[in-house]
Amino acid sequence: MAESEAETPSTPVEFESKYFEYNGVRLPPFCRGKMEEIADFPVRENDIWIVTYPKSGTSLLQEIVYLVSQGADPDEIGLMNIDEQLPVLEYPQPGLDIIKELTSPRLIKSHLPYQFLPTDLHNGESKVIYMARNPKDLVVSYYQFHRCLRTMSYRGTFQEFCRRFMNDKLGYGSWFEHVQEFWDHHLDSNVLFLKYEDMHKDLGTMVEQLVRFLGVSYDKAQLECTVEHCHQLIDQCCNAEALPVGRGRVGLWKDIFTVSMNDKFDLVYKQRMGKFDLNFDFSL
Repeated sequence: MAESEAETPSTPVEFESKYFEYNGVRLPPFCRGKMEEIADFPVRENDIWIVTYPKSGTSLLQEIVYLVSQGADPDEIGLMNIDEQLPVLEYPQPGLDIIKELTSPRLIKSHLPYQFLPTDLHNGESKVIYMARNPKDLVVSYYQFHRCLRTMSYRGTFQEFCRRFMNDKLGYGSWFEHVQEFWDHHLDSNVLFLKYEDMHKDLGTMVEQLVRFLGVSYDKAQLECTVEHCHQLIDQCCNAEALPVGRGRVGLWKDIFTVSMNDKFDLVYKQRMGKFDLNFDFSL
């Protein structure tokens, strides 16, 4: 599979390290030279994988999954570095060699498209939890992320950034294709497809889905207690994130989208997502 240089989404100053294209998908520079090793990464049957397109509520989902799967105390979660418990497969740290040696059951995250995940994951028994987020909220959060992160220092307008998003010119490639690839597998026995907005609309049902999917044994009282703890996690996460950029809120896009941009986005969304049954409520 060939790699090629790709124009970076920095404006007006180029990023120090450029994105590159792998099989036609734009990826961050730290993925360079390791995609074949990722494809060959040894998967265990009791692994739990969390996969998202960036800024789809990954931090919140990982805490809920950790709480449900481990029966953890939410107060303890607040005291630990949860990212150390759930490493990102493709990130430089801790690295593939370390992740390979982690004690089972491993909880692993990734933002990679379905096609680039380990080959064993496609045909194995490992649990894969995928969460998609309303793309209008996601692109606002992704824009703020690019502006705030020192290594990215994006200084273009939101309109320019949104055009790049709609034209698949950001890291991890096309959101539309990323979501569609996983939706195509949402009926697979080892895949659970979730939507970020459903966490806010009906958290209880989502927790029940996770409990059944992960094969965790809970009685009614334990389930109610777990749902309450998850509500607390969501409140803590969204309240903390709302202070600088509001990236945890549902309906965030209304604060920044113009009328013309909204119409253009809706047109692109309908053209590219109309071929499969997955809809987001843009009225939220």
